[in-house]
Amino acid sequence: MEKDQLIAEMKKIVGEENVLHSKEALYSYSYDATPGHVYMPDVVVSPGNVQEVSAILKFANEHKIPVYPRGSGTNLSAGTAPLKGGIVLLMLRFNKILDLDLENLIAEVEVGVVVQDINDYVAPHGLIYPPDPGTVKTASLGGTINENSGGLRGLKYGITKNYVQGLEVVLANGDIIHTGGKNVKDVSGYDMTKLFTGSEGTLGVVTKAYLKLVPKPEAQASMIAVFNTLEDAGNAVSDIIAAKIIPATMEILDNASIRTVEDFMHVGLPTDAAAILLLEVDGHPVIVADEKEKVLEVLKKNNAAEVTLAKSPEHKEQLWTARRMALPCLAKLRPTTFVEDATVPRSKLTQFLRIVTKAAKDYNVTIGTFGHAGDGNMHPTIVCDLRDEEEMERVHKAMDDIFRGAVELGGTLSGEHGIGLGKLPWMELQHGKEGMNAMKAIKRALDPNLILNPGKLIGEC
Repeated sequence: MEKDQLIAEMKKIVGEENVLHSKEALYSYSYDATPGHVYMPDVVVSPGNVQEVSAILKFANEHKIPVYPRGSGTNLSAGTAPLKGGIVLLMLRFNKILDLDLENLIAEVEVGVVVQDINDYVAPHGLIYPPDPGTVKTASLGGTINENSGGLRGLKYGITKNYVQGLEVVLANGDIIHTGGKNVKDVSGYDMTKLFTGSEGTLGVVTKAYLKLVPKPEAQASMIAVFNTLEDAGNAVSDIIAAKIIPATMEILDNASIRTVEDFMHVGLPTDAAAILLLEVDGHPVIVADEKEKVLEVLKKNNAAEVTLAKSPEHKEQLWTARRMALPCLAKLRPTTFVEDATVPRSKLTQFLRIVTKAAKDYNVTIGTFGHAGDGNMHPTIVCDLRDEEEMERVHKAMDDIFRGAVELGGTLSGEHGIGLGKLPWMELQHGKEGMNAMKAIKRALDPNLILNPGKLIGEC
């Protein structure tokens, strides 16, 4: 189809003001937060209701035009990059919190709502929506559902899929379906809600979700522990869990990350430490007091050189700002930043950190590692320059060693960022040919013309 005809048809569906097609606008939506992936779409379309999404997909399916659902574009795996041209389906007009059901503790939310806005909305009622991605203040709900995002609270509270109880989804042919709902229990048919959560927009376009909320914990205790070896830090993580304590958060920063954050933030981090752990326990005040003491005991047993408890809400915020600023600070070092999220069983954390350290040394690349130690979800962050071809060859070799090492330890390529285009080369390594064929069969069944985010997650079908 000619580009001008496509633009005219989109204007008929959503109105001229909701269609972008200038060169400047198209370039703005040709990439996301992933370096090295820029692909020009033919048109950017902003539907305002589910009927418009349905009409767009019916038209695109009939004419075999690729469609890429997109929210804030903060994803880190090129999941929204318009690989084959076509339509970027911008979902930010779906920006309403439709209902807050305090009897069932369910929020009915459109997918363009920013995650932090959900928490701000439910906070006066003493509730939280636990998924807490690093981009919580900018990421849209739809993106976090498509990527099955995690975050700092994943250890105790789980990730996005644990809180999505139902969805409204538009299929590739324009059919509108509803999965799940407000029921706590529902085993009527296949679990379609879980199928679409984490499918990276390759199976349908999510327009609305029913989200489970939980009561805000009454008390918290935060602390920072300093270690002189990675082994001691890794052993402390395992021993805390073995002591049957599940912290709300348990984060780690290696020496490269510590030094970088301190250079930019000046928050008093010990730059000679091999690693620091940031921990928080929460719940009933009596339980928090008990778990805090047990955690301190485990940290001491594992040779923590120093442990500091947060003395005030302001001090606590300072500690967690240091963790949240790890990526922005590392990104200031070089023009290009690759943030990976390979994940291993937490008992293998120390071994994985050694693999990352060795890769950095073997290929002479700069890697700062931080992440969610409690659930084994690490973020080896490689800073480099995409324009330097020789350096990029070394970067890709380091990535290969890191991903292969994670899989060999029984881990996975991604804990929360998704596969997109960035991790496609290693998918068969983890899932095998048979596993990939099974996933491709699901894709072909729901999207036989392969129009939805083509080429992502499972590659070509």
